[in-house]
Amino acid sequence: MVLVFKTSVQNKAEVAGLAPALNYLLNKRGIWNFDLEDCDHILRIESSSLQCEEIIRLMNGQGFFCAELEDTVVLNAVEQSMAAAYS
Repeated sequence: MVLVFKTSVQNKAEVAGLAPALNYLLNKRGIWNFDLEDCDHILRIESSSLQCEEIIRLMNGQGFFCAELEDTVVLNAVEQSMAAAYS
């Protein structure tokens, strides 16, 4: 399952600061990445066992805003990206 979150992470230094906590939480149960070029500063996590609440709690505990993006929002963003790529 892919979990997608809007975050307040702004730069690579903040991502590097979060890396140990995200790696510890995932503990070989998935992979994660940030898209800082997206206006929502997207965090994507692929995991079959994590719950959204765990990620939000971790991010908030590290001082960052984090909210799950609903499927419709994610699908619209993907459709817009695909349309832009093929136009």
